[in-house]
Amino acid sequence: MDRFKQIETFVAVAQKGSLSAVAQAEGVAPAIIGRRIDALEARLGVKLLVRTTRRISLTFEGSAFLEDCQRILNEFHNAEASVSLGGVKASGHVRVSAPAGFGRRHVAPLLPGFLDANRDVTISLDLSDRLADIVNEGIDVAIRIGQLDDSNLVGVKLAANQRVVVASPSYLAARGTPQHPDDLAKHNCLTFGNYGNQARGWLFTIEGQPTPVRVNGNMECNDGAVLHDWSLDGRGLAWRSMWEVRDDLSTGRLVTVLDAFSAPDNAIYAVFAQRRHLPLRVRMFIDHLKNTYANPAYWQISGN
Repeated sequence: MDRFKQIETFVAVAQKGSLSAVAQAEGVAPAIIGRRIDALEARLGVKLLVRTTRRISLTFEGSAFLEDCQRILNEFHNAEASVSLGGVKASGHVRVSAPAGFGRRHVAPLLPGFLDANRDVTISLDLSDRLADIVNEGIDVAIRIGQLDDSNLVGVKLAANQRVVVASPSYLAARGTPQHPDDLAKHNCLTFGNYGNQARGWLFTIEGQPTPVRVNGNMECNDGAVLHDWSLDGRGLAWRSMWEVRDDLSTGRLVTVLDAFSAPDNAIYAVFAQRRHLPLRVRMFIDHLKNTYANPAYWQISGN
């Protein structure tokens, strides 16, 4: 129980950014909260939080551990809810947000089957490559690809995903093939603009470390399908997900470059606001996606 309390405390401090705020919520002294964090760090043998008199921030290890802790707490609360709910059926409305391209191909087609099995549930699906504000826009669950930044949100991994840099053979013949991410400065890169994770740059593994590399080009768009089409048309290099370009690679319409520097897994997540009990309809929808994506045959049948 002490271990579980330490994890709950760590997540609360990471979300609130303050020992005193967590202590006030629990009605205990800040020193007690601090001792729980100290005990957790000592047991793990790593520093999870950097604490100063002015702010609290997560270390690299702390960020990775936070994601797992949020998932564990969410699954624990779901287990409690399952027992208390018994045979109650899912009902009510679910608001879902997803990236346009991925949503069209891998979320929208799964909705009819889910609704057939849960006839008291309704769903609205918003497809956009804009990063939606989950809390303020009242979204129950968002599908996101890549690193999760907001510690106030909980992410459940749905599937692995690899991003690759691609170009048409005609572009490479005209402009040459980059051998190192630094070479991208000399190439026309088709960018996503200042939206989502790509605003920091394209992510590569350089000398064993995940490293964002700033890129530039004469065309940008916040619709990934447009970037895909431009790359097919030989307009430049694009950083795309394998689920989107696999068919083009197999036919030779596109070619990957910089494979030796491929980025770490940019997983596909279901993301939702932190809450004690996730509504049954939302939990069942997430499970529906996760169970579907976990089947290797699904990706083969879908051509991705």
